[in-house]
Amino acid sequence: MYIHKKGYGVISTVFVIAVIIVALIFFFVPKLLWLQLLICLIPLAIFIWSITFFRVPTNRTTTIEKDAIVSAADGEVVVIEEVEEKEYFHDKRIQISIFMSAYNVHVNWFPINGIVSYYKYHPGKKLFAINPKSSELNERNTLVVKDEQGREVLFRQIAGVMARRIICNVDKGATAKVGEEFGLIRFGSRVDFFLPLDAKVNVKIGDKVRGKISVLAHF
Repeated sequence: MYIHKKGYGVISTVFVIAVIIVALIFFFVPKLLWLQLLICLIPLAIFIWSITFFRVPTNRTTTIEKDAIVSAADGEVVVIEEVEEKEYFHDKRIQISIFMSAYNVHVNWFPINGIVSYYKYHPGKKLFAINPKSSELNERNTLVVKDEQGREVLFRQIAGVMARRIICNVDKGATAKVGEEFGLIRFGSRVDFFLPLDAKVNVKIGDKVRGKISVLAHF
């Protein structure tokens, strides 16, 4: 495991604030050591959480299976349904949504091999990511990858009520390789997938999935 480079600035800021808070606690709080130490646990916990939030696992082996669509994120499956995809396909698709809590790894990885055939950033609201309307109303990035057989998967990084920045490291025309990082969402968020109607879904609502490892469906 290592710390994502996009987290260095946030972690450094949290550390400085934590040190200031601890200093103020020992200066202003009554001279009761047990009370001072107890209160100090709060900034310490926030600092430790900020480190774990930006962790990047290094001990995962990417699942390589024929026709597999691998999860791009860690989290819980909260939606599996047939919907009208209005941004790119303009037809019916199977939507699978993964909710990422503030304690999940927030790095995102490509779900299939291919070429990024579409990319668009949308500014938006800060609804709770578990809200179904967040897919269309929240700040989000939409990407589509087309494989060698012309099959396409649309996946969308969606900011949640806590998220303050969506990071995407690729653009249209980039080469996608399953299991390679393409972005990061800071704090609680969600990733939606839109698959062909004939895709064979491999998960159910409530399942905990892991990026690079869990197979969401097969073409």
